[in-house]
Amino acid sequence: ILFLMYTSGTTGQPKGAQHRTGGYLSYVAGTSKYVLDIEPEDTYWCAADIGWITGHSYIVYGPLALGTTSVMQEGAPDHPHKGVTWEIAERHDVDIFHTSPTAVRTYMKWGEEYPAAYDFDFRHMTTVGEPIQPEAWLWYYTHIGDEDAVIVDTWWQTETGGHLITNLPALQDMKPGSAGHACPGIQPAIYDDNGDPMVSASGRAGNLVIERPWPGMLQTVYGNDQRFINEYWRRFSDVDSDDWRDWVYEAGDGAVHEEDGYFRVLGRLDDVMNVAGHRLGTMELESAVSQVPEVAEAAVAARADDQKGNVPDVYVTPRDGVEVSDDMRDKIISAVEKEIGPFARPANVVFVGDLPKTRSGKIMRRILENISNDEGLGDTTTLRDPTVPEQIRDQVQSA
Repeated sequence: ILFLMYTSGTTGQPKGAQHRTGGYLSYVAGTSKYVLDIEPEDTYWCAADIGWITGHSYIVYGPLALGTTSVMQEGAPDHPHKGVTWEIAERHDVDIFHTSPTAVRTYMKWGEEYPAAYDFDFRHMTTVGEPIQPEAWLWYYTHIGDEDAVIVDTWWQTETGGHLITNLPALQDMKPGSAGHACPGIQPAIYDDNGDPMVSASGRAGNLVIERPWPGMLQTVYGNDQRFINEYWRRFSDVDSDDWRDWVYEAGDGAVHEEDGYFRVLGRLDDVMNVAGHRLGTMELESAVSQVPEVAEAAVAARADDQKGNVPDVYVTPRDGVEVSDDMRDKIISAVEKEIGPFARPANVVFVGDLPKTRSGKIMRRILENISNDEGLGDTTTLRDPTVPEQIRDQVQSA
């Protein structure tokens, strides 16, 4: 065993992903080289928490294996001021910057005047952790990358050890809102709910799976081999077979393999809702909401509805200095109807001070869904601020 990494528990109790030495180390070294484009002479900054899988793979093991100079910051991104990230980038002449969509949306909320005040020049920028909306991608490209840096979005998981779907810099075109193509040697596919492979590049949503093993994959769930089989393999595999070809990894994410060959990840299957017969991912809805200029960040949760099955509730944090109003609420509803259709009209728009997030920055939509459906909050042990759900619940109940 090299290390145990407990997943965020965004859909249930945390579980210990057990990673081994040789396969994991070789995989993160390879993806650091070919996805992050790290060279020994570079200065590289991954602004993740070192206790998160991104911190392990792409702060510690991968960059050190390649001998690059790494920047690490201890402290909050707004201390002692909101421009400290860009001040550090300028001071250390950072070449490669690696962050999350959550952080990008936070920088958007603060305003482009902060990065504009500093002289830095990124060659390569990466996002990780959850799907990035096209609006956030374009802001990142324009105001942080100066419309020159390569942006590489990545899809992978604590369990996978390293990147599985992304674009290779200089070889594949960037596409806002898309995770990209399969990494070399990785065979992702989309299966329907019956366990049958869907037509490749059909543009239809389904279950994201991986059909071949890879070096960085988890060895098991620590102390619970049966949970390892049940959660990742049983649904789409013949778990009694000794042939690896019969074992298909269930990622737990919804995705679309688009006609141009790019994979677009919709989010956790728990976050995909059925609205009047339409299967919608939270990213699609949140992307529509984010087109409203006053919106800093949005999260969508499914509210049960007798007629439509589900209807979306939208939880919004406004940009700094913005006063919420009925006009802003109407803009959000109109944006969803315009981008997706009248059937997707939000049932409620709730303005909040913050969203429930794990320590790694992932939004826990499951908690928002529980609030929307007047259910218990559930497990909140992995939250960065456990008081946020209670504040939102009190706000919703008093409305």
